[in-house]
Amino acid sequence: MQLLWSSFVVLLLLQLQPNLGQRVVGPYPEERTPSGRIKGGEVAEPGFAPYQVSLQATIGTHNCGGSILNERWILTAGHCVQNYTPDRVNVITGTNQFREPGAIYYTEEIHMHCMYDQPYLHNDIALLKLSENITFNEVTQPIALPSKPVQTGDVIVLTGWGAVTPNGGAQADLNKLTLGFVTFEECYAIFNQTANLGVGHICTFSQEGEGSCHGDSGGPLVSNGAVVGVVNWGRPCGMGYPDVQANVYYYLDWIRNKISGETRCKF
Repeated sequence: MQLLWSSFVVLLLLQLQPNLGQRVVGPYPEERTPSGRIKGGEVAEPGFAPYQVSLQATIGTHNCGGSILNERWILTAGHCVQNYTPDRVNVITGTNQFREPGAIYYTEEIHMHCMYDQPYLHNDIALLKLSENITFNEVTQPIALPSKPVQTGDVIVLTGWGAVTPNGGAQADLNKLTLGFVTFEECYAIFNQTANLGVGHICTFSQEGEGSCHGDSGGPLVSNGAVVGVVNWGRPCGMGYPDVQANVYYYLDWIRNKISGETRCKF
């Protein structure tokens, strides 16, 4: 969950893992951070983010994050489950240490947005329907969907097990980081008016050296008690550019329709 940004470059999509996909954009910087935790973040206390899940193709190996919407549905990024069958996506709940599951649930259905990556880097959102209901307790709880758009001044909290360096592995302990909202106009200008950024995205930033990295993909950004963003893409991993997230408020109709059983793609 660290961002070490490079200078402006042509955006390049890199699939970093042979397991569940993780998406970042840009070249790897040469600098490496020796710290074992998120640069600029801190280890989350037990139960801090009871909605946080770890998606694992192999139990004990973290690939992507996600968030619990209700007892059967998980919200994540499309690139986390692209080209995967449900039997390859295990959902770990109730823990701050992804190698020590509170519980393991199995995926029954994967619902990616029908316009995923059309255009490139857009509509990067997915829902997982589990094969059984989640048992809720003090460290396993759902997170609400937003009732209003994110706006300037909102405090946004990112959680995840993401790497400290672009080539690093997942962190053993769940980390948390407080971020601010960057308006679309500001973010669009910073990214040189790239077509890869649209109204289905929100941007977040705090300061140089802080933000998300691979392994945080698909994970939740929470503000005012609701999940407002899903980690999508950025330039790895953190030298002063915003991170780009799926805008959950923008996709509310799609999320609700899928959960209710709607087969058509409405958004």
